[in-house]
Amino acid sequence: MNVKNVKLTTAQFAKLHGVNKRTLHYYDTIGLFSPGTKGENGYRYYDSSQSLEFEYIRMFKDLNMSIEEIKTYINHPNSEDFLKIADEKILEIQQNMDRLKQTKQLLERKKEDLLLSSKELEKGIYVTQCKQERLLKIPFLSQEEDMARVFSYAKETWGMQQCRVGIGSYISIDKVRKGAWEQYDGFFTIALDNRKRKDVFLRPGGQYLCGCVKGAWEEIPLVYEKMLQYAREHHLELEGYAYEMGMNDLMIQDEGEFLTRILIKLKELI
Repeated sequence: MNVKNVKLTTAQFAKLHGVNKRTLHYYDTIGLFSPGTKGENGYRYYDSSQSLEFEYIRMFKDLNMSIEEIKTYINHPNSEDFLKIADEKILEIQQNMDRLKQTKQLLERKKEDLLLSSKELEKGIYVTQCKQERLLKIPFLSQEEDMARVFSYAKETWGMQQCRVGIGSYISIDKVRKGAWEQYDGFFTIALDNRKRKDVFLRPGGQYLCGCVKGAWEEIPLVYEKMLQYAREHHLELEGYAYEMGMNDLMIQDEGEFLTRILIKLKELI
């Protein structure tokens, strides 16, 4: 391409690329990127042909390469090193995209939970249709279980990103009927992806009895009693487990505002 190469002052070159003049001075000082020519008046000028090289440097910076790594490559550019850099950064970008996708899913779920929670509290006890959902589980180890131990175990098993979805608990309907509220069967979280794992179990789709409670854990047994009474009055048969999950844990300042959603599977009529 036969295009005239023009000389640009530091201010002109900075404006062309949308950067601060101090950035150019810094790059010149450390020997990363310097003006291409020196005029008769002693002033140094950037050649317009340097624009592409400068944008490659900015790209490498965006890829979290260190100044030393960029200097090493810029001083000795070659196809072998470029391919190595490209492969490494493509993998990093894909991993970041996957992580951001999961974060987007998390925010969407938390937003949906928050919007649903106030409506569910007003409804009281009711029947709702739920889709099949992939859950990850860890066991309930002892009555002395505390949230710090649960979170530590969950983080080791699931990873931090998965823990951010929230940690719920599940308890068999037989224990609920007996009033053994504290004898949980385990803890769960809603899976962010479809990877094969040993700790996955599917919560079946279908009709569930739903209850929502506001306040600390001590309020939950009262809701279970109301749910059992509702089931008796409406001739509903409960089965499987009761699933408890916080709905607004990231949006409150007081424990008394905490909202917990409880779902219990209804036995299908044959």
